[in-house]
Amino acid sequence: MPELDLRADPVEITATLVDVPSESGSERAIADLVENALRTQAGHLEVVRDGDAVLARTQLGRPRRVIFAGHLDTVPKNDNLPLRRTGSGQEEILHGLGTVDMKGGDAVFLSLAATVTEPRHDVTFVFYDCEEVDAARNGLNRIQANRPEWLRGDLAVVGEPSNAVIEGGCQGTLRVELTVTGKRAHTARAWMGSNAIHALAEPLRRLAEYQPRQVDIDGLQYREGLQAVAIGGGVAGNVVPDEATVTINHRFAPDRTPQQALDHVRKVFDGYDLTLVDEAAGALPRLSEPAAAELVRAAGGQPVAKLGWTDVARFAALGMPAVNFGPGDPTLAHTKEEHVRAAEITQVADVLRTFLTGG
Repeated sequence: MPELDLRADPVEITATLVDVPSESGSERAIADLVENALRTQAGHLEVVRDGDAVLARTQLGRPRRVIFAGHLDTVPKNDNLPLRRTGSGQEEILHGLGTVDMKGGDAVFLSLAATVTEPRHDVTFVFYDCEEVDAARNGLNRIQANRPEWLRGDLAVVGEPSNAVIEGGCQGTLRVELTVTGKRAHTARAWMGSNAIHALAEPLRRLAEYQPRQVDIDGLQYREGLQAVAIGGGVAGNVVPDEATVTINHRFAPDRTPQQALDHVRKVFDGYDLTLVDEAAGALPRLSEPAAAELVRAAGGQPVAKLGWTDVARFAALGMPAVNFGPGDPTLAHTKEEHVRAAEITQVADVLRTFLTGG
């Protein structure tokens, strides 16, 4: 295992973390590395291990607590390991799996954990497992069950890539299946049947003509979406199909609950039966709350709405404002070309250091 120096530049910490493979379900090696580094280099923190998650916190009696959360796992590699570096200084670019999603963010948090020993707020660092797989396996579920007090705070900062811009809240999401039925017949005598696939024309027309909302919440604009994401149907090459299904994904602004969003989708497809497949609530930005407002001021830029769903929604459900704030372009996540600019890692580290120290 490599040496992990938490007092090194966060760019160098990022490089070390990237070269430790940590595909979802195989995070033990990187969790061991992180745990050992925190225990030996951050004596001011209480450190605990929960499965392949590592948690650390201050207990300074500050009036507010901020949670910094980052997942340690990555998607499977795609000829993008080991790390490759191009350029130099703040023009340097780190290429490789996890540079964006999200070992750059983890590196910033680890640097802060070791070097900011007297923060203005009490801080909790949560480095967790299995974020990149189905939600039921997410390490935050286990932590919430085993150690709920470790996930309580006044603000949560999730280090997902955000182009070093604060993204407030997040969209909610749900999927439904719309199924239509017909009558089977031989295609040589098609008039004797009723083609269910053809019957999808009307719901597909409604989708094509749908005008999604653009919703302003606390000065952030959330763009909604309603999209067909899969179609199924057909029996055989000579049979008129008697059933067909279109799967529809709705991304909705956090001013709606999942039930309100589902009611809206049912209204769009009035006359059709819908089956709810899954749903997840969004998160309101709540950037005017004291700790969140401090972070926005430290960042010195205009926050934007998070278009997508992330674990900020889990923290919002626990009663606190939550933001995404991390280095890297989120559109590069999960791609072979994943890379992050050193300057963005430095920028995020500088903003959060200012936030925690006041200068």
